[in-house]
Amino acid sequence: MHVLVLEDHGFQRRMALRMLAELGVARVDEASDGASALALLETLPSPPDLVLVDLDMPGMDGIEFIGHVAGRHLARAIALVSAMEPALINSVQTVARDYGLHVLGSVEKPVTIDKLEATLASYAEQRQEIIEEEALDIEFDEVRTALAEGRIEPWFQPQVELLNGRVLAVEALARWKRDGQVVRPMQFVPLLERAGLGRELTDAMLVQACGWKRRWDQADLRLQVAVNVSHATLVDPAVADHFQALVKAHGVEPGAIMFEITESALMADRGLSVLARLRLKGFGLSIDDFGTGYSSLAQLSEVPFTELKIDRGFVSGAPRHPRKRAVIEASLVLARKLELGVVAEGVESVEEWQMLSELGCDAAQGFLISRAVPGGELAEVIARWRRP
Repeated sequence: MHVLVLEDHGFQRRMALRMLAELGVARVDEASDGASALALLETLPSPPDLVLVDLDMPGMDGIEFIGHVAGRHLARAIALVSAMEPALINSVQTVARDYGLHVLGSVEKPVTIDKLEATLASYAEQRQEIIEEEALDIEFDEVRTALAEGRIEPWFQPQVELLNGRVLAVEALARWKRDGQVVRPMQFVPLLERAGLGRELTDAMLVQACGWKRRWDQADLRLQVAVNVSHATLVDPAVADHFQALVKAHGVEPGAIMFEITESALMADRGLSVLARLRLKGFGLSIDDFGTGYSSLAQLSEVPFTELKIDRGFVSGAPRHPRKRAVIEASLVLARKLELGVVAEGVESVEEWQMLSELGCDAAQGFLISRAVPGGELAEVIARWRRP
């Protein structure tokens, strides 16, 4: 493994290098400022696996550095190293992901060997996906054809009740089978969105999800299905009738479908009217990635949501980060007062599960339970699942 440590404080940089050596990292480079780090990265024959980025540096700060790294494809993954407030760190993580970077989260200062080990373990889990995506060269026409031919399909990730571990629902996540490789949505969904095909993608996921819902019902596996809605869909005032007709045609009741809406989609023209009509017809409405977008408390009180999803950025490492835990606690209090169900995303450790259970969160979703799997494998995954 190859790691670059970008840290302007000499002592902290040396300590990070020493801890990485103790963890068995084969190759470690270092830089004390953004400009020298970029110069070093430009000379390397291949990008490092991981860059540990200090945010608060003189001259070029970590945010500006991340923009250069993304634009020039100079790293496979990054992790933020900072003592700044969680809101700022979460914003930078969101920006970095929007740039197309793999973000492994943050390491809160002071850096310890346990924190670094957790970050390296996260990279190890995602390494194959990162390398595969790095090699992808996708043209829009190819994606459009795949969508038209039905080769973009939903895989399903379970959502389980924290109180008793019962699987309540699944989220449908788009996957594309391409030349024997499964392509993840970040590689092709933005292409479809920019080309105005977000509505067609939403329709395809909804129709296929309804088909699987019927199969599971016949096997006595009754689950609610969550489907992500493209923000472009919410500008059409007739979409509520359209979705109702689609699910009815496939023998599914609207109450069995939960539409997940990102916070940025709330900014869409006529969005509130469309969401109100969807709710009127019996669909569930979930605000996705809560706390990372543009919603205000006023919007949250105005939109008839039935569920709130806590973003994985707050959940990851929260048992060791009091500020992250505080954000989760505040979100749960708000959800209870608004009578919303709550699903925590990105649950990957038993410690995170236990913390959420203690705080009274309703449900969890994440790798601790299962990755997203094809519909035909879901029953087996659920049968194997055991509550921690």
